[in-house]
Amino acid sequence: MALLEPTNLLLLACALIYGWIGEPLEMAILLVFVVGISLLDALQQHRSRRALAELARLSAPLVHLRRDGLDLQLPADQVRLGDLLRLEEGDRLAADAALREGVGLWLDESLLTGESLPVQRQAPGERLLAGSLVASGRGWAEAVAIAADTELGRLGRSLATVTPPPTPLQRHTRRLTGRLTLLALGLCVALALIQGSVSGEWLQALLAALALALALLPNEIPVVLALFLALGALRLARIGVLARWPAAVESLGSATVLAVDKTGTLTANRMALQRLITWPAGQLWQAGSPLEEPWHRLLELAVLASRGDPVDAMELAIQRLAAEQLGQSEHLHPDWPLQREYPLSRELLVFSQLWSDGNGGRHIAAKGAPEAIADLCHLQGEAAAAFLQAADALAAQGLRVLAVASGLDGAPLHRELQPLLDPGEPPVGVHDFPFKPLGFLGLADPLRSEVPAAIVEARQAGLRVVMITGDGPTTARSIADQAGLPPGPVLSGTDLESLSPAVLAERVRQVDVFARVMPAQKLQLVRALQAGGAVVAMTGDGVNDAPALKAADIGVAMGRRGTAVARESADLVLLNDSFADLVEAIALGRRVDANLHRALAYTLAIHLPIAALSALPLVLPGQALILLPVHIALLHLVIDPACTVVFEALPAAPGLMRQPPRAAGAPLLGPSTWRRSLGQGLVLTLAVLVLAFWPHSPVELRRSLVFSLLLLASGGLVWLNGYPASRHTLAGAAIGAGLWLLLLALPRLQAVLSLAPLQPSSIVMVIIMTAVTLLLADRLSHRLNTPRPIP
Repeated sequence: MALLEPTNLLLLACALIYGWIGEPLEMAILLVFVVGISLLDALQQHRSRRALAELARLSAPLVHLRRDGLDLQLPADQVRLGDLLRLEEGDRLAADAALREGVGLWLDESLLTGESLPVQRQAPGERLLAGSLVASGRGWAEAVAIAADTELGRLGRSLATVTPPPTPLQRHTRRLTGRLTLLALGLCVALALIQGSVSGEWLQALLAALALALALLPNEIPVVLALFLALGALRLARIGVLARWPAAVESLGSATVLAVDKTGTLTANRMALQRLITWPAGQLWQAGSPLEEPWHRLLELAVLASRGDPVDAMELAIQRLAAEQLGQSEHLHPDWPLQREYPLSRELLVFSQLWSDGNGGRHIAAKGAPEAIADLCHLQGEAAAAFLQAADALAAQGLRVLAVASGLDGAPLHRELQPLLDPGEPPVGVHDFPFKPLGFLGLADPLRSEVPAAIVEARQAGLRVVMITGDGPTTARSIADQAGLPPGPVLSGTDLESLSPAVLAERVRQVDVFARVMPAQKLQLVRALQAGGAVVAMTGDGVNDAPALKAADIGVAMGRRGTAVARESADLVLLNDSFADLVEAIALGRRVDANLHRALAYTLAIHLPIAALSALPLVLPGQALILLPVHIALLHLVIDPACTVVFEALPAAPGLMRQPPRAAGAPLLGPSTWRRSLGQGLVLTLAVLVLAFWPHSPVELRRSLVFSLLLLASGGLVWLNGYPASRHTLAGAAIGAGLWLLLLALPRLQAVLSLAPLQPSSIVMVIIMTAVTLLLADRLSHRLNTPRPIP
């Protein structure tokens, strides 16, 4: 509750003391301020909660399902009993379900069972549990239990109270506020004892001690941090970047390396077949020309080597061209049953499928990296060199190149294996079949138009961009040149395997393009980059990307094509899969970080003169209180909105994305923030001390002068710490000036606040002194933060 904040509790204690000593008017005023500050705090907390609720709504996972014959994509909480849930690699089940059909379906049930190895599920009607992850294969299952009625839902009820550990920024904040709180409590006890023993008026001494506590306790800092991160996460969502928790915003300002996938992030993920080349004839087909008979067999086998319901962009491109050019022909076989699927592996970058035709015959087709197809077909010597040279010629045009191979007629096994294996059972390894190469597919995925400018902006901001792709080195280098990455060598996945961690950490400092990288090797790259001192933001979309996303300082998943497990492992989700959005998110993260430090510097600067005035009775026993609790409460009506509204809304500084990233592990308040804050606070403290000891003046007049200067300067410091031309900082300055003018216009209010009316000469003096104070504070803070030349 906002009412239980430390500031409000101290004000309530002061109100009780005023009531005890027979000052009902002061007690009533303090209670009004308590209500006002509580409402302001409640409004700020409501903004934070609303931002977090919107964040939760946006981050709700979407489920692909079939309902009443319609294919839908809905949030998980809208799944109904009887819905058919699509099961694809990387999907997480949103309900307990009964399996209806499945091909090569393996589920990771470790979330519920703790079993680390995937479990095969293939029997129709078999129970599948919500929260299970599809490790491989595909299928459909009917929802039989949803929400709290699932096994996962019953487990979730026992975990509802689990809270995540504090982030580094939160730990820094708690450490700072804890130390300041201990200092405040110690000084308050000392003041109460000294003032009470000197004057004998213990209630007044306690009142002075509470006023000092109000001045010293930095209760704004935790509020500022929570609000900035929550609203920062909401601002990210509005530009298409979802922070899965607000604390992810704090990491963006320190990123030094952006390790990004080429496909779908730098490119538009609109893959299309541009070239077909038969082998060994070398006949070339180009997009836009009729597809004649020589290329029919090549495209037919490419379809047979692709999933029937693909999600991969390359397989979708193959299916589109086949539907356009071979539709209703004998070259497409939608009625053939699939006997076995041979997935990609680190050892062989080839995907193969074994089919059965209607006459009992078998057919096997394979597609993959040209060098892997050459190995699968056992090409050697000049034959292999000519084959790979043709692939490189395509790749040099910036095309992604796949080679296609076919098994021999009837898909026989190698002759030496035939006596050893059951002819009715498909062999375990694709190498058991003899293959022959059929040709090449050249696919193009156009570079996103905004990528070159975004890479320029990232590099100007001190960010290094690293491209990771499964393409061959020639294609990868061509795309990197188009995107604007600096020239240099290309490191391949096989190189990653052969280098020791120490050597790899040194090599990745000099390489910006990584080709033929398997998803599992991304973790190796992340660790190598981090070993060199980089703060890594890594993008990923597949199941095998999850370890790298977790290990990265900032894991970034794809929103459109990313799997559920990738999104769950990431800190950020790019809703539009756009690299430009990631760069914009980093710019916004830097803005949040800069504005947070401005707010904290302002908080400390304005608290310093208030604390000095409240501590005067501790230094000079018997000295009358210049600032009463009611004045400090009124000043909070300027300080709190300035910190949580004005500074949060400030736009980014023009040169913010031309500055280097913030160092990882940097303290909450760096040296420059401390110097600016202490410089401004000390000048303001000297000014108020001059007015507090203004000669030949009663305490009420001195209180009026001091309070007037603090009201004006509290708004003026907002203007100094923001941008002079910004309407937000002008509004912050207007809050303090407006309260002061209201005070001047209401003499009765001055009397209630124990303030003396100010004569015109005193008003002019306060205005001049405020202006001079702000000018000196600005000059001193700039001087303290200007680097001195090295002699």
